[in-house]
Amino acid sequence: MTTNFFAAISRMKYIERWALMRSSRPENLSEHAMEVAMIAHALCTIGNVRYGKQLDADRAAVIGLFHDASEIITGDMPTPVKYYSETIREAYKEVETVAEQRLLSRLPDDLRPVYRDIFGQGQSSGEAAPEEKEKEAYLRRLVKAADKLSALIKCIEEENAGNTEFRTAKRTILAAVDRLCEELPEVRDFRDECLPPYGHTLDELS
Repeated sequence: MTTNFFAAISRMKYIERWALMRSSRPENLSEHAMEVAMIAHALCTIGNVRYGKQLDADRAAVIGLFHDASEIITGDMPTPVKYYSETIREAYKEVETVAEQRLLSRLPDDLRPVYRDIFGQGQSSGEAAPEEKEKEAYLRRLVKAADKLSALIKCIEEENAGNTEFRTAKRTILAAVDRLCEELPEVRDFRDECLPPYGHTLDELS
């Protein structure tokens, strides 16, 4: 029996982000997922090393890789549309869940629970101890923060390329990242220490 789950996931490279924006360089979903995974891993590592957390950085990276997989089916919903109202936000969340379930249904029965858990649809979470649930919730918050940081990096890159199209998006996303920094010290450290070199040339990074 064959499974087409992974072939479907590989199509992330065909999904372009920022559909309503004029980009100096297009960004596809695969690129974004890889960057989110890397940043999520870094945030968890910062939390573990500096703040005594016991977060599974590898798990955060894997969740980051799959965090937008539903867009293989739905496409990338532009942020102004997705967050226009609470009604649209809730409706889109339901669409995302259905799209994830369609993807998961393409897996063999024995593999499906593993990926259902990565997608955050696992049944076992209800049996977990309260501290484990709390740790998982915190980890997923860091993955969402990594998603915001990745979007901010895109805005910085576009701005450095002389594209003013992302000016408003950068202002909005930076404000959201700053709010996250008040609650998540890992995000604050990444913003202050790791974000400034983004957009530098290779020679400047040497």
